[in-house]
Amino acid sequence: MRIVWLTLFLLFSLKAFSAEPYARAVLEDGGKIVPGQQIHVTVDVFAPNFFTSPPQFPLFELSNALVTLPEERSVNLNETASGIQYSGIRRRYAIVPQIAGDYQVPVIAIELGYSVDGGTVRGVAKTAPLSFTVAGEPTGTTTFAARNVTVEQAFDRPPASLKVGDAVVRTITITAENTQAVIIAPSKPGTATGLKQYAKTVKTQDGIEIDRRVVSRRTETLVYTATTEGSYSIPAIDYPWFDLERHETIVAHLPATDVAVMAEPAIASIAPDAEPERARLPFEQRRRVMLWIGLFLASVAAAWVLWRFAKASARWFVAFCNDLAASRPNRTRLLRRAILHDSPAEVYKKLQAWSHEEGFPTLEKWAQSKDPDLVRHLRGLEALLFSGHSGDFDRKELARLATGEGATSTHPARNVLPPLNPAA
Repeated sequence: MRIVWLTLFLLFSLKAFSAEPYARAVLEDGGKIVPGQQIHVTVDVFAPNFFTSPPQFPLFELSNALVTLPEERSVNLNETASGIQYSGIRRRYAIVPQIAGDYQVPVIAIELGYSVDGGTVRGVAKTAPLSFTVAGEPTGTTTFAARNVTVEQAFDRPPASLKVGDAVVRTITITAENTQAVIIAPSKPGTATGLKQYAKTVKTQDGIEIDRRVVSRRTETLVYTATTEGSYSIPAIDYPWFDLERHETIVAHLPATDVAVMAEPAIASIAPDAEPERARLPFEQRRRVMLWIGLFLASVAAAWVLWRFAKASARWFVAFCNDLAASRPNRTRLLRRAILHDSPAEVYKKLQAWSHEEGFPTLEKWAQSKDPDLVRHLRGLEALLFSGHSGDFDRKELARLATGEGATSTHPARNVLPPLNPAA
């Protein structure tokens, strides 16, 4: 009977000892893939028990493709394998192949920290390689592939009623689903003959919600200035794109716009007298004029003095506020308030920043230098953040230990007085 129990104990210990982190990658977008289409690779990484530090998802290179890690919220996972509980985190890579052909996603090595018998262990989880094929479409003038693409234009004023020297602003907005704003191809606005043309900096936005849809947007702004009188035309725009729903090339059309520029009207003026009278001002009137000039100069001088004084006072006040904000008591107060009231993730972020300011390379080394109880509470916070389970996270106690409130010296006080009855 003892042999059976000993065998079971050894098997259980061997199974627990062999528990290691692992990862898997899955290609989300199935079906036919075309150049310019954004696809996603979902990566799940798992660690036994819980994470003690977040996994580091690296970017990888893929020939003839753009690879990004969008700023999306990670998903917490839980999984049981071989009787062992694993905690997991999911992230998505976005891949945009540029040409047709076969693509091989390499092994993705993810560094992480996890808990083993109450201690922290560093490890690396690796995915298996993936492959996918991109078909030979789209072709011709197609620039990118997406869903529900809309192309619109607007003018800030009627182009048909301009005067010489006026400017009209043309705003071109391209909105699309299942893509990123940096991938949306630029339009080709051409050149408006007879008008000075200037293009402002392009604006790109991701994660825009429209009618319960999440879209990306590219905004182009062009300024046309009328320099001479006449009739002109802002050229039309043909914008091709590949529709992933219909699997065909579609061309959006923005019509040309007529511009009419009128001459600047002459400003009416009063003809001067042929021989203006030069009557001498009376003495009282000259004195009044001099008085007003003196008051004006005095006002200018007073304004200049006040401006210099206000400027110096403002500099002193800003320097005082910066010194106060950078003082240790103020930073300690802000850290304590963050621990007591902020979210667990924000508390962990503030503690990491504090440990770096204190000159420690990691949060764990800083905690070990302070108090063993601080290490225990920090482990509870990490368990709460990275495993999805409850942890021993006492805000008041963690605030007291982190800020050093009520700390007492561990060294006994040294008696500076000589003994009352020294030994002979």
